[in-house]
Amino acid sequence: MAKPDKFAIGVDLGGTNIKIGIVSEKGKLVKSVSVKTEADSGPKKVIANIIKGVEVILEKNKFKIQGIGIGCPGVVSTKKGIVESAPNLPGWKNVKLGPIIKNKFAYKVHLENDANAAAIGELIFGAGKKIDSFVMVTLGTGVGGGIVFNKKIFRGEFGAAGEIGHISIDVNGPKCNCGSTGCIEAYAGNSYLKEKIRSELKDYPDSKVWKMIENDLTKVSPRIIQAASEKKDNYANFVIERMGNQLGVALASLSNLLDISTFIIGGGVAGFGKPLLDSVRLTISARVLLPLRSRVLVIPAKLKNEAGIKGASSLVFYNN
Repeated sequence: MAKPDKFAIGVDLGGTNIKIGIVSEKGKLVKSVSVKTEADSGPKKVIANIIKGVEVILEKNKFKIQGIGIGCPGVVSTKKGIVESAPNLPGWKNVKLGPIIKNKFAYKVHLENDANAAAIGELIFGAGKKIDSFVMVTLGTGVGGGIVFNKKIFRGEFGAAGEIGHISIDVNGPKCNCGSTGCIEAYAGNSYLKEKIRSELKDYPDSKVWKMIENDLTKVSPRIIQAASEKKDNYANFVIERMGNQLGVALASLSNLLDISTFIIGGGVAGFGKPLLDSVRLTISARVLLPLRSRVLVIPAKLKNEAGIKGASSLVFYNN
């Protein structure tokens, strides 16, 4: 007789929305809900919203829940369940998120940096299932990352490893929110990317992008660039190729440092698809040490829109 499936609750804590779902150990999302984060109201309000969302998910629950996994931005102490610092969540300093949720629901709670959670999700359920070592890159508001080595997440000395977005590719480059200059996030992060496109578009009056944004620069978005690229717009193609080149420079340094040749690219901006991946791949291959060149593999993440919830839920299965 087959054993019944086990399930986990995944909580994807984002700056705007908190996505919560129940996921089977085979990676199937069976129920989900989204609530507003209300980050500006501080940690207490955000935690109250997490609790509210989990309560909704657990209504009429018929699944065998093994635990709760939470993916959270910032520096996280996985052992203590504490969010030490979350720059995009105002007031989050040494917040005991794990213990609070555990006391409320009496399930074991696994807390992890959101990019690490995405990497574990790809390892357990996605593109990394058959890969021992890889770097997960998440392209969204910022540029995040997770390092998997021999099927284990590498957290570093204090749990902050994998901050790929803050590899500098130009000492004289643009200022990054972290305080440094020339970080890859200052080129490939969503807000920086939109700002750069707005400043450049006037030099490309024939670009299809103008029509698609109805001559309104506030409507510039990665999705518009992607759509214009699909219509063979030269400027949109240039933007994507340049971004792939910049990202590839950072990842080549990472490959040389770690002796890891496989990169899984996910996040909203990864919607640029094959042109972006091709540009990243070409740049890494041209810049890594000679013995690594033939082994470079750049592939898209598999979990797509469900990456946050599935990544968070995978923490339960990964740690059990």
